[in-house]
Amino acid sequence: MLEVLQSRDIEITRLPNGVRVVTEQMPHVRSISAGVWIEAGSRCEGPGETGVSHFIEHLLFKGTENRSAEEIARSADSIGGNLDAFTSKELVCFSTKVLDEHLPKAFDILSDLVLHPLFREDDLEKEKGVILEEIKMEEDSPDYLVHEIFTANFWRDHPLGKPILGTKDSIRGFGRESVESFYRRWYTGVNTVITAAGHLSHDALVDLASDGFRDLPAGQPAVDSRKPVTHARVTLRNKKSLEQAHLCLGVPSYPLAHERRFACHVLNTILGGGMSSRLFQNIRERQGLAYSVFSELSPYRDTGCLSIYAGTSAESARRVVQSVLHEFRSLKQDAVPPEELRRAKDYLKGSLVLGLESTSSRMSNLARQELYFRRFVTLDELVDSIEAVTAADVQDIACQFFDQKLIALTILGNLEGFHIGREDLAC
Repeated sequence: MLEVLQSRDIEITRLPNGVRVVTEQMPHVRSISAGVWIEAGSRCEGPGETGVSHFIEHLLFKGTENRSAEEIARSADSIGGNLDAFTSKELVCFSTKVLDEHLPKAFDILSDLVLHPLFREDDLEKEKGVILEEIKMEEDSPDYLVHEIFTANFWRDHPLGKPILGTKDSIRGFGRESVESFYRRWYTGVNTVITAAGHLSHDALVDLASDGFRDLPAGQPAVDSRKPVTHARVTLRNKKSLEQAHLCLGVPSYPLAHERRFACHVLNTILGGGMSSRLFQNIRERQGLAYSVFSELSPYRDTGCLSIYAGTSAESARRVVQSVLHEFRSLKQDAVPPEELRRAKDYLKGSLVLGLESTSSRMSNLARQELYFRRFVTLDELVDSIEAVTAADVQDIACQFFDQKLIALTILGNLEGFHIGREDLAC
């Protein structure tokens, strides 16, 4: 089944087993970026499986029925390309970027490592050690750790709150049978999207995908029926070795495909999305309380979070929190001035256009739109949607989001004698 979206040179083919192949032609370049996306990230993990999605991502590079781990690396290097992968809460991606003439070989490597893993016992044991070291490395990073503590509390008792890397205990508990079971359950046709962008032929990529993925079972769609519920907890974690206090403050926000997502992005940009944002100008430039301070959106298919991070001294932590709450109140009480709204829209449009100039970003954009929206939009449509946001839209969302009852706060640092509670979060 073939569908063509004329306005963006996008073509879509669904293979008999449910694998979707989506391409966008960019005739002015010589490179091609291709990705295999599995619609089952860490939120699909059940009890005892925390971290298995990321573990499998690592294991797939350890060798296949046709290539050793070294041969995979050499094959990619021999054509001047790169292989990469990542695991998120809802997706796993394996990608490559090469010159157009090398796509057949690069795609063969990519499909081989995704479809023909060995899962050897000795590889499992070695990779456990690698990931345990990765966990230690991340836990030594306080800005990472404060986000993990915040996330665990915000999405308490839900897989969204579990660490993508897993825990030391869960990693040690993985065996070949449990790993293969998870792989067979989710690495199926209906959960697989292949995207590519660059100097390519759609039909040629469909042929490559058909040859490589024809034997992949259709399987069942990855469905997480556990509805995420947010928790507004205040958590203080004492760590005497830290010089700074690291804080993460957040509220529930919209899912990724929500109809008001553009207004939400404008709000986030105004609040803490750049150097001219209110948080940066107030907390860093005017008060000199933090080097790093920003807000960010973490949207998922059925929920979301708007969070603020700052690193400051323990003595200034309360002032930073109060400064954030001051900006919440301001956005609720007063409409954003026209020039600030204009600046935020232009910042977003610039980021959007610049972010779609490379084949890699186009390839990722195709996957995001297919997986979350089931449709593709033009750049003009995206720009028009940003332009349609009004100051009243931003104020209305601020009034909805910034509620004292909804605010979650985590502070990590040398906090002896420090206290902050729900009563201090009025906005």
